[in-house]
Amino acid sequence: MLNWDDPLVAVKPRDDHQTSIPPDSIFADGSLDVLDPDTLFTRRSEPRDRSAAVRPGQGLVGNHALMATAGAAPVVDPNPFIFAPTPQAELPIEDMLIPAGHRQAQTPDQDRSGSPVAGGATGLENLEMGAGRVRVDDKQIINCRADLNQLVPFKYDWAWQKYLDACANHWMPQEINMNADIALWKDPNGLTEDERTVIKRNLGFFSTADSLVANNLVLAVYRHLTNPECRQYLLRQAFEEALHTHAYQYVVESLGLDEGEIFNMYREVPAVARKAEWALPFTRHLADPHFHTGTRENDQILLRELVAFYVIFEGIFFYVGFVQILSMGRRNKMTGTAEQFQYILRDESMHMNFGIDVINQIKIENPHLWTPNFRQELVDMIRDAVTLEAQYAHDTMPRGILGLNAQMFEEYLQFIANRRCAQIGLPEQYPGASNPFPWMSEVLDLKKEKNFFETRVTEYQTGGVLSWD
Repeated sequence: MLNWDDPLVAVKPRDDHQTSIPPDSIFADGSLDVLDPDTLFTRRSEPRDRSAAVRPGQGLVGNHALMATAGAAPVVDPNPFIFAPTPQAELPIEDMLIPAGHRQAQTPDQDRSGSPVAGGATGLENLEMGAGRVRVDDKQIINCRADLNQLVPFKYDWAWQKYLDACANHWMPQEINMNADIALWKDPNGLTEDERTVIKRNLGFFSTADSLVANNLVLAVYRHLTNPECRQYLLRQAFEEALHTHAYQYVVESLGLDEGEIFNMYREVPAVARKAEWALPFTRHLADPHFHTGTRENDQILLRELVAFYVIFEGIFFYVGFVQILSMGRRNKMTGTAEQFQYILRDESMHMNFGIDVINQIKIENPHLWTPNFRQELVDMIRDAVTLEAQYAHDTMPRGILGLNAQMFEEYLQFIANRRCAQIGLPEQYPGASNPFPWMSEVLDLKKEKNFFETRVTEYQTGGVLSWD
């Protein structure tokens, strides 16, 4: 049963079954460590009924249980090209790259008929009576001229599956009880000032960040991706970005924080402003109504900006904050806020995997874009992002909290950056970087061999698709 309690009313006592469960406390047999309120020691509970789905409002859960439906790791080959051995570096990139499957590369500035391409279809073209039906081979991620109002036949099954996965994992912020957070926040001895700063800084950053991502999607990216399966997922993602902003507002209201302080933080606090300022330029080209894909230069601009938002903004810039908030939840502090962030992180993992698949598919269909110079630009962007996010870690926790410190985050960000590079076919940038937060590995999908669909389905899903095994 969903929890519809008003989070702003007086705090209600919670019984043992309602106690928030720190991540990773769930054992393989379904039992878990439960804090005994009388002795303050943990005890082993009875194995849990695995037919009962984990749902929002039941507290923090083990990473593997919630993230089992975070969407598969990228399925589009990040290295689709065979590099022809040649000492002549001055050869055109088209002569150096052979697409997987020996596919013929499309001429950059022309469509199949040889006509110049100015972007692709929008879905708003005039109706042409008697036009031929869309064929699978007519579809492309960018610069496609086929009718975008015809969803089927599918060409990119991975995009449609990600849409279905996202719909199956629907949740709402009000399902999560914030009463324990309210009591802790109001207790003058409940949290240290450094812990309060971390909470407010991350709410300030994320509330702006998800708005920036949503604006980028609906005002820029959607216009230039010319595939209806991918657009279907983008529509779902746009809703989820709005849902995340709703969640931050819900936390702010529940805790009685200053709304102006939190939502205007990206214009008042340098640590938050720097990341927002970094992202904004990567929307402006695509949002320009006069910008059209169809040339090598403009297609590279689109690809660069997809990397900026999906790989860097959502794939690197979010994770210091996620670790900080989830670390508090693991210690039974701010468990409602941490649970909100846990569901948000599951969504963001799916967004990132979708974006990476789009990037890799564009590379397959447009190998002329993936030049050595362009790859070096992306590497430089990623390295700059790691430096910027490491500075954010220093700014938000200069003295360290919860056993965490900024130096640990520097290595963690290098570890994540190596993974992101591998996911889009770039060389590792930080050899030997290790993960100081192994408890986050499943959440972040950092293990390439991980297959989320091999786990049993006990996570929260909507009733129409819930699997009872």
